[in-house]
Amino acid sequence: MIIGVDIGTSLTKAVVFDRSGVSIAQACTPSEVHHLPGGRVEQDLDQVVGTVATVVREVASAIDGPVTALALTGQGDGVWMRDEHGNAVRPAISWLDGRANALLAKWQAGGVMREVFRRTGSGMFPGCAAAVLSYLDEHEPEVLDRAAVAGYCVDGVVQRLTGEITVDVSDASLPFLDPATRHYDEKAIASCGLGHRRGLLAEPAPPRAVFHLNAHGAELLGLPSGLPVTAGPFDLPASAIGAGVREPGDGILTAGTTLACQVLTDSAEFDPEGEPAGMFLSTPNVAQYLRAMPAMVGTASIDWACKLLGTEVQQVGSLLAESVPGANGVRALPFLSASGERAPFVDAAARAQFSGLSLEHGRADIMRALCESIAYAARHCFEAAGLSGTLYACGGGVRSAEWTQIFADVLGRSIVIPSDPGVGARGAVLVAAESLGEPFDVELWASNSRTVEFVPENVDFYQRGYADYQASLAAAKGLWRL
Repeated sequence: MIIGVDIGTSLTKAVVFDRSGVSIAQACTPSEVHHLPGGRVEQDLDQVVGTVATVVREVASAIDGPVTALALTGQGDGVWMRDEHGNAVRPAISWLDGRANALLAKWQAGGVMREVFRRTGSGMFPGCAAAVLSYLDEHEPEVLDRAAVAGYCVDGVVQRLTGEITVDVSDASLPFLDPATRHYDEKAIASCGLGHRRGLLAEPAPPRAVFHLNAHGAELLGLPSGLPVTAGPFDLPASAIGAGVREPGDGILTAGTTLACQVLTDSAEFDPEGEPAGMFLSTPNVAQYLRAMPAMVGTASIDWACKLLGTEVQQVGSLLAESVPGANGVRALPFLSASGERAPFVDAAARAQFSGLSLEHGRADIMRALCESIAYAARHCFEAAGLSGTLYACGGGVRSAEWTQIFADVLGRSIVIPSDPGVGARGAVLVAAESLGEPFDVELWASNSRTVEFVPENVDFYQRGYADYQASLAAAKGLWRL
């Protein structure tokens, strides 16, 4: 009985699966996300660790038999600063944070982003570790002086539970890891002016590393001391593994808070002169990587629109059905994040827009235009990532049959959707089982799925709509200002 825990930005989930990959117990509880002036977004490590304890205790009490391991995954990026005991030296800075917007614009203009991309294949954005650490080095150097490690959400929880200072190779990938060697590129670190803070970066753990609950972690979770714990990969690659992505060229669309588009590759090579955006993620398999294009906003855009339009998320499907492909002439760009966009291009000043509106349009047209624009953004990301095989999907967005159909039609591809929504936890559990030497049947786990087929006539329509989207994007870029 392996408990999989997915520590998301706003929700922590724990799931236990049977040997066929069907969930038999699950629990969830919200995490607090603090949105502060100036585009700052922070979280409290103690509160997040508390959510892990809550869901683990709940599912452990609901299963028959002893827990054999704990498999952790969760949100990536941002900076979670801790001392040698695992205590936060300041509130965690989320991947959503925008305080480093101006710094990133400076790096973009000065060639720093291009230099790091040439060395690691990963772009940077305001909420990535490099930008946040550089900002703190200038504005809060005393915090960095007190810290023992500048890590991420998952390894922050791991340190609390096991006492180990570590980081998974997937988290470490952005932006300083050389994917070919799986070691930090020292020149990439130096180019960001962080050579003197190099000691804050934990060395990546070896593939399929196993840790163990210490006395404090055991007491917190109500589980035996010494219980095996695995830590990663973080939620993007964990979701790919959990959904069934196995072959190079296969991809996964995650319609969650982030709109994450990933494609599996068996080559560490990348175009150093390409657009310096996205992530080149190492996976538990040393011969495989994920080319990730995680756009900043997915379902967060829908939440915003629902609040603005005075409707509920549960009504989104019916609103989409009330409009038609093309939203009766309403068009949108979906860049609603205060920190701009990070994939498939990087621009801290990127902002959303709606056009073509008149008094004849209603809520349904606005909602459909936004959902279509997010699907166009997904197509843009997958073109950059090199999708050529089977496409899988997960996340809260694909619970809407109407929005999922828009994705399939815009992408011109059938979409395979796992029947169990907890694919991040599924991926973490599959990795844990293999790490412990008792792997599950991955093909059996992947067989619990359904397929959404595209509608050919809609594909033709959206081909023209995508061309209009690209034209609108090109025109808008010249107007964006910080």
